Amino acid sequence: MRELAAIFIALLLASCSNEPDAPTTPEDTQIATNTPTNTPVDDSVDDPYLWLEEVEGERALDWVRGQNTRSLDQLTSDPIYQTNLDQALEVLTSEDRIAYGSVRDGHVYNFWQDSINVRGLWRRAPLQGYLSDAPNWETVLDFDELAARENKNWVFKGANCFRPQQADLTLCLVSLSDGGKDAVIQREFDLNTLEFVGDGFVTPEAKQGIEWIDHDTLLLATDWDQDGTTLTESGYPSSVRLWRRGQPLSAARELWVGDKTDVGVWPWATELDDGQMIYGAVESDTFFTRQYIVLSGAAPTKYPLPMKAELGDLFEGFQFVTLQQDWGYGDQEFMSGDLLAFDLAGFLKTGDLDEIALVFRANDRQAVNGVAVSRGAALLSISDNVVSRILRLHRDASGWTTQEIDLPDTGQAIVQFSNRREDTVFINYEGFLTPGSLLSYDAATNGLRSVTSLPAKFDTEGLAVSQHEANSLDGTQVPYFLVHRKDIQLTSSTPTLLYGYGGFGISMNPSYSPVSGRLWLSQGGAYALANIRGGGELGPRWHQAGLKQNRQRIYDDFIAVAEDLITRKITSSEHLGIMGGSNGGLLMGVMLTQRPELWNAVVIQVPLLDMLRYHNLLAGASWIDEYGDPDIAEERAFLETISPYQNFDEDADYPKPLIVTSTKDDRVHPGHARKMAQKFQAAEKPFLYYENIDGGHSAAANQQEAAKRVALEYVYLRQQLFPIEREMKK
Repeated sequence: MRELAAIFIALLLASCSNEPDAPTTPEDTQIATNTPTNTPVDDSVDDPYLWLEEVEGERALDWVRGQNTRSLDQLTSDPIYQTNLDQALEVLTSEDRIAYGSVRDGHVYNFWQDSINVRGLWRRAPLQGYLSDAPNWETVLDFDELAARENKNWVFKGANCFRPQQADLTLCLVSLSDGGKDAVIQREFDLNTLEFVGDGFVTPEAKQGIEWIDHDTLLLATDWDQDGTTLTESGYPSSVRLWRRGQPLSAARELWVGDKTDVGVWPWATELDDGQMIYGAVESDTFFTRQYIVLSGAAPTKYPLPMKAELGDLFEGFQFVTLQQDWGYGDQEFMSGDLLAFDLAGFLKTGDLDEIALVFRANDRQAVNGVAVSRGAALLSISDNVVSRILRLHRDASGWTTQEIDLPDTGQAIVQFSNRREDTVFINYEGFLTPGSLLSYDAATNGLRSVTSLPAKFDTEGLAVSQHEANSLDGTQVPYFLVHRKDIQLTSSTPTLLYGYGGFGISMNPSYSPVSGRLWLSQGGAYALANIRGGGELGPRWHQAGLKQNRQRIYDDFIAVAEDLITRKITSSEHLGIMGGSNGGLLMGVMLTQRPELWNAVVIQVPLLDMLRYHNLLAGASWIDEYGDPDIAEERAFLETISPYQNFDEDADYPKPLIVTSTKDDRVHPGHARKMAQKFQAAEKPFLYYENIDGGHSAAANQQEAAKRVALEYVYLRQQLFPIEREMKK
């Protein structure tokens, strides 16, 4: 259960990623839901470009192909494009990568893509061979072969394998997406025979959540009638049902049903230390509020927790909980961001929390990221002024204490794998200039040892990383990182790329990016990462400070970082570019329309841009808790002030943007990007547009497509920001 809320956030909205095989984190995990390929058009809306919301409409796709041809001709004809593409392909399909994996019954399972295995291999190797850096990989499932055999563009979205305490692990539910959509099918697979199970569990395509109860029983939330009647207004499941082997889907027994106005209802299940399986539903009333209901008892029982609280894992019988709001329980007062624990067995017996303890309280520059539990330890991951720390938790009669684990440096550390049934814990460590290292944690010594590490993928000689703070409009100090040459000349002429996200409590942390390292830093560019409000870098309050009508704070923070870079004479508006995806794409759109003079390049990836219609498009209704409701007058009035689509000014002098999206994105509707681009076209303003016909929310269904996308983006950035390229264009 510990990853339910993070999984939900990742499903609904996440930023673009340029890197392959990143360590598995909650942000990488996806459950899927059913949404129609085409969104019905509301003809009552006064918008001349509604026809571009017909995702696969003939007229709309003709427009897309025309824009792709025009933009690709301009970008791919640049001599640097092929160099960029070759460099990106070398990185993204290289075999010289860390094979991150999950440990199950003495084997490490890994998903691997390269230039030969385009769709990828699901494979496994004995744990000891993996730890010795000489794994003997065995193919479990070849997705290129499967796609060819079934004539589908299958994209692997993960596997949910049944792992009871007293039984062999043999059965998994494999998630397959056609073209990279969030909507998937689940098919039962046997790890003994390495075959799909004949007459096994198979679900229709939908955005869905699923959990094993036993080898013959599943807990499932999906589009039950395949007509949308059992979905919420946000397009997610509203009903959790128990489905037994051999039954038709229609015979599954409903255990819990939410309201149409809920964001969604999801299943959860966990095994107690004594082998008992408990399960239930998570009813997400809004994006950030939820109720946890136990359904495995005689009657439904709700956890008596505040609505803004996230259940974690179990450790020695104690259930972890992280708060996103202040909460009073009995005579105890807890704060937003606190990590708590209670006796789960006691709650299951009485239905009450007889005792709840404070495990850890973050200060105002810290954030609790989560607790990873293995058979021998519980590891608390926190962010301390946007730098990772990992603490081991101990409990005795006096309460909970922490013990620091020494990390290599001040970068990002993620617990990549842990499981209550396994001793093995893997931690990934990396920094802006430090390649990823896979470390194994030893509970006996509370120490780390290296399993494997990557060689340098770009030349970092002469580069430096620094952390700064910018003063936002309301006086808030906003942290940001800057990567640049040590001997940088403070002449305001350094081409600089500023990245931001600023939403949904998602943190932007230091990470090693060979693609941007090769295509940007090694070419003389500087890179800045803004830790603006709306993210989770400094805890729940940092996120909540920018919700709904307070969202302008997020945009003021980003502007403050840009202006600080200019004040420091790192760069100037002529040489400053910005990039962001998804919610970060909205950020880019706002920056384009609010401060067009501040930048000379804007990369807008898979964006939200029409904030008066976003709630009617695909999963948009689920984000009202973040952005506000356009159907409520007060909230609409604010959205009208920030919505990039509505604030486009045909008389303004905009920098030429690059807008990137995907036809198969069933999370953020491609109509946002299309309609904004069409406004540029109608006003005869320069712009570039690229829409991948496949690819899902990342705008790339495989590494070849990802390489093409980033190659195009960095050609554009060089053309706009590098002095030589700008002179050549003149």
